[in-house]
Amino acid sequence: MSSSFIFMRRFVAAPAFARRLSTSTPLAAAQRAERLLAAKAASGKSFDDLAADLGVTNCYAAQLMLGQAQLKPATAEKLRTALPGLNPEDVAAMVNTCPERSFDDEIIKEPNVYRTHEAVMHYGRAIKMLINEQCGDGIMSAIDFYLDVGTTTGKHGERRVVITMNGKFLPHIEQRAEDNGCPSP
Repeated sequence: MSSSFIFMRRFVAAPAFARRLSTSTPLAAAQRAERLLAAKAASGKSFDDLAADLGVTNCYAAQLMLGQAQLKPATAEKLRTALPGLNPEDVAAMVNTCPERSFDDEIIKEPNVYRTHEAVMHYGRAIKMLINEQCGDGIMSAIDFYLDVGTTTGKHGERRVVITMNGKFLPHIEQRAEDNGCPSP
C-alpha cells in the first residue's frame, strides 16, 4: 500500500480533523463576532453568567464571543441553550473553524488594555524572577492557561480588579543530541 494512499485513508477517516482545518476571513470573523455579541446582549447575560452556563472562565467566554477561542462540540449545545438567539451557522463555524488568536494593534490604545500591558511590563522582571525561583528555569504556558477577571473590595472600601493568570509551567530542556528525534540531515 502506498504512503499517499495511507495518508488519504487517514484523512478521509478523520472528517473532524478536516473540518477543524477550515479558516475564516477576518471580515467574516468580525461579522460573526458582532452577531454573537448582539445575541449575548439580547439575552441580558453578563460574561460571568455565560461562563457559568458553559462551565468556562469568564475570559474564555469573552474569547468565544470574539472568535479568539474555538468552541468545543461538547460546549456548543450549552451555548445554544444559554443564548437561544444565536444563528446555528455561527455556532457551527465556531466549532469548525480554527480561530485567529491575534489582535488588532489599535487595541493597545484602549486604556484598560494599555494599563494591563503596562502593569505586566512594569512587574515583568519580578514575575520572571519569582517563576524561576519557585519553579526553575522555564516559562508559564499561554496555551495550557486559564485567565479569570473579577473584583474585590480593598481595605478602604474601594473596588479593586483581580486578574488571575493560571498557566502550566514549562521547563526549558537541555537539548541533548541523543534525545533529538528529528535531527537535521
